[in-house]
Amino acid sequence: MIHQLAVVDQQAKIGKNVTIEPFSTIAADVEIGEGTWIGPNVTIMNGARIGKNCKIFPGAVIAAIPQDLKFDGEDSLVYIGDNTVLRECVTVNRGTKALGYTKVGSDCLIMATAHVAHDCVVGDHVVVANGCAIAGHVEIGDYAIIGGISAIHQFTKIGKHVMVSGGALVRKDIPPFVKVAREPLSYVGVNSIGLRRRGFSNESIFEIQSIYQALFQSKLNVTQALEYIERDFQASEERDEVISFVQQSARGLVKGYTKSK
Repeated sequence: MIHQLAVVDQQAKIGKNVTIEPFSTIAADVEIGEGTWIGPNVTIMNGARIGKNCKIFPGAVIAAIPQDLKFDGEDSLVYIGDNTVLRECVTVNRGTKALGYTKVGSDCLIMATAHVAHDCVVGDHVVVANGCAIAGHVEIGDYAIIGGISAIHQFTKIGKHVMVSGGALVRKDIPPFVKVAREPLSYVGVNSIGLRRRGFSNESIFEIQSIYQALFQSKLNVTQALEYIERDFQASEERDEVISFVQQSARGLVKGYTKSK
């Protein structure tokens, strides 16, 4: 299953039923899980740990050293989860000593020419559309969808089940379950369609909408809104997810709801 025109180091650990197409290069310190397809002209460098049944398309470069002037040659890794698809010319850089690895979860789709920088942690079932630039130390929660040509500032956090509009400039943290759009990037509602598709009940979605009305559409500041949410909303996984995210936000949240012009 390894084409004779592929260059695969003998020390690389290649699982069963892996296909490696011509002109791809696999370095020594690489592990590739069974059933994965490596397309032509793919470069996989030292430190890559690729899961099972992945598909990596032509031109992708996995585990190149970080584009970080502080990088000093330290050992670090890239993890790619099972069943993840990396389309044409995707780049995923190794971590630095700050975290030690970069991780893309399982069942993700990273579309053509997207970049995942050093020390990022991307959750499971995430979709990153074409041409996105994800800077270092970014965290993206499970089931998030990032619209094409978006740029995400370093150290930013994006919560679970978030939908980011195409062309977004993400400078602040985005809490879970919401949609964001416009410039500057703002809350534009709860991602109710996505939540329904993933099995959230109407009651849970209504609760999430009520929480964000308090947080983004009332006259309360963030501290007051959190106090109100903790006091007046019954404890639930969704409520606690929102509270925890907001409390831990270091960069601050995106703007609240604003009417379209």
